[in-house]
Amino acid sequence: MNTKLNKSDWIILAIVFGTTIILGCFDYYREGNKLIEYLVDFPTSTLLSIIVILIFIQKIVPAFLVDKKNYVLFFITSLLLLTISGTLDNIVGRYSAGGSLSTVKNVLSYINDGLYNAVDMVGLPLGILLIKKFYEGQQELITIQKQQKENELKLLRSQIDPHFLFNNLNTLDALIDSNPTKAKEYINRLSLIYRYLIQTKDAEVMELSKEINFAENYIFLIKTRFGNDYEFTIEENTSIKDKFIPTGAIQALLENVVKHNKSDGKISIKTTILINDGWLIITNSKSDVVSKPASFGTGLANLKARYKLLSNEQIQIHDMDKKFEVFIPIITLSE
Repeated sequence: MNTKLNKSDWIILAIVFGTTIILGCFDYYREGNKLIEYLVDFPTSTLLSIIVILIFIQKIVPAFLVDKKNYVLFFITSLLLLTISGTLDNIVGRYSAGGSLSTVKNVLSYINDGLYNAVDMVGLPLGILLIKKFYEGQQELITIQKQQKENELKLLRSQIDPHFLFNNLNTLDALIDSNPTKAKEYINRLSLIYRYLIQTKDAEVMELSKEINFAENYIFLIKTRFGNDYEFTIEENTSIKDKFIPTGAIQALLENVVKHNKSDGKISIKTTILINDGWLIITNSKSDVVSKPASFGTGLANLKARYKLLSNEQIQIHDMDKKFEVFIPIITLSE
């Protein structure tokens, strides 16, 4: 659930509380209340209600209903919050009318009235916003799923891109005469890559160990084609057992390195694939040779969209003067 209130949310709150204040003014007029009560009671009730609504939407509902699914703690916390806010509103109203707490005969009854008061203040606008947030979330999910299918098609097309095959066949053609042994290894690696792409084309996520094996074969193709223009290092600082990433994620990130960084023939583009607890980090040095307009590219946009469905974490991109870093969350079985 999106916990941030957007423009339409605030418009709804303005309409609900505006209507409540107008109706309340009629009641106050019939009862002959003083002007100070108008000026104090309505702003206080509105402010307290908005604060309680924000706490429910941004803290209580996400923490206790969505994440922990602790319904007892949700009920207790909600009861306390409503009781405190409603009682506080009643106290302000009592003093604005010239009364005092010394005249309260039954404290428990007074606190109970505060709870009912808070339910009246908060119930309707909070219910409207939660229903609205639910349907907005459903609509966003449908949009993301639709985008996911489009991204999967784009990913599959990029994986079987005829240019990719054409470039590799050209490289293979050059190797056959100059280095037959390496040409055989190149064919083997290329076949492993295509076998992997075919086997995983319908998988949302893949074991990190298999993606690393794929990356090693893919790096071999890049190194063979471009020679010393690119250097790659893979560092595993944690166990990769039972850990997953989106299928084709590393391929997209390596493609991004090659696409946006061309060596000047003297200094290699150095790329490190670092695996830490919770994150896979790809860092590459940046080239001074301008080849493509600076952008995040469709590959990274694809990954960003996919992670909206797969993880609570988001991709982090750090574009610095001398290097470019992409942090992608590692998905564990517990998620």
